[in-house]
Amino acid sequence: MPNKPRPRTTIPASYFGMVLGLSGLGQSWRVAHSLWELPSIIGETLLLVAILVWLLLLFTYIAQAIRTPSAVYEEFRHPVQGSTPALIGISTLLIVLAVQPYSRHLAWALTAVGIMWHLFFSLWHNGALWKGYRQKIDSVPTLYLPTVAGNFTSAAALGSLGYPDWGWLFLGAGMFSWLALESLIIQRLWQENELPSAQRPLLGIQFAPPVVCAMAWLAIEPSSHDHWILMLWGYGLYQLLLGIRLGKWLGAESFAPSYWAYTFGIASATVSGLKLALAGVSTAELIAIPVFIGANLFIGYLSIRTLRIFVAR
Repeated sequence: MPNKPRPRTTIPASYFGMVLGLSGLGQSWRVAHSLWELPSIIGETLLLVAILVWLLLLFTYIAQAIRTPSAVYEEFRHPVQGSTPALIGISTLLIVLAVQPYSRHLAWALTAVGIMWHLFFSLWHNGALWKGYRQKIDSVPTLYLPTVAGNFTSAAALGSLGYPDWGWLFLGAGMFSWLALESLIIQRLWQENELPSAQRPLLGIQFAPPVVCAMAWLAIEPSSHDHWILMLWGYGLYQLLLGIRLGKWLGAESFAPSYWAYTFGIASATVSGLKLALAGVSTAELIAIPVFIGANLFIGYLSIRTLRIFVAR
């Protein structure tokens, strides 16, 4: 009998989370080069890897959408995973920060594409939520991606290109969306059934909003050490400590690329801390060191484990 063709692997939009961690770590090394005179080649290499991963995922996802549109449609309509296509725009806007020192024209083109996708998807997704009929149990941290993370990364991209007023508009949209969603998600975690182990990696997104907001703020005002930024960074660090305290419970599920959800918050906390240290904030000068080391160890570990999975396929 002829061999049956192997089923094609579906690439979920959540895989774009890998770009967030890699690009954030590359940005961290860029700042560390200015702060501690560490080799600049490490940061640029990490950012190049992030760009290559982004391109590979983008072309694969587009091909998948053309080949099997039903699979993409099901993902868009899923009550939990339906927020993750926002990562396509978010990852694109983070790539802007990687290429901006090399090509302002390319950075502008990517910013336009990223913001267009962000606005299209977030308005469509959020509009669907406003119509109701949603189960409270489905209110998990992926809800932050379209309206919070998308707006924050839009602000960061615009700030890096020298348009702070436009950046503040998006930062405000992201911040107030975050405040509106935070209590809803915390209430679900506290009062509903325990989150299934397969969904617990998604809690990594819960740690991200305060430090991503701080990172975006610092992209708009690079030399700022406003107390509000320190407050955001402090809340983010507390969330990360809570993640360490719940480490065994959060990691109950066997390893999967979904664990990259933790890296957006970790990388953003690292970038924010290093920039605050560069601005001369004494607490950041102390705390940024262990945060930087921890981010490298954690994202490095995830990279090795993820590479093994794809090589095994």
